[in-house]
Amino acid sequence: MNITLAQAEAAVTAAKIKAAALNTSMNISVVDAGSNLVAFGRMDGAWIGSVDISCKKARTAAWFTMDTAALSPLVQPGQPLYNIEHSNGGLITFPGGVIIKSTEGKVIGAIGVSGSTVENDHAVATAGALAVK
Repeated sequence: MNITLAQAEAAVTAAKIKAAALNTSMNISVVDAGSNLVAFGRMDGAWIGSVDISCKKARTAAWFTMDTAALSPLVQPGQPLYNIEHSNGGLITFPGGVIIKSTEGKVIGAIGVSGSTVENDHAVATAGALAVK
């Protein structure tokens, strides 16, 4: 089961609303469970360099079926996943990638957000993920 275009667009819309409330501009990527891009939004003024980061955050969350914030402590030196970010063509293992689940609790995709602090990125991604019904 994968996220639909309508669901992905709802996630982008909710993320944009949250970003505006935080007074920041974001790049927002939504992927399906296989990490294929379904929807993307780049808010006016969002950093161009963050386009790729948002996509990689979404893909990383989808591939590992966990939020990138949960990966952060596992990739530090001496931890079990140290250097994993160099796999799969490059992963992003800091906050801003959030899995999206169906109403049945199955992972159907992920959202990746980049353009501000990692705390804001995570908050905006979470708002987008929670908008999916």
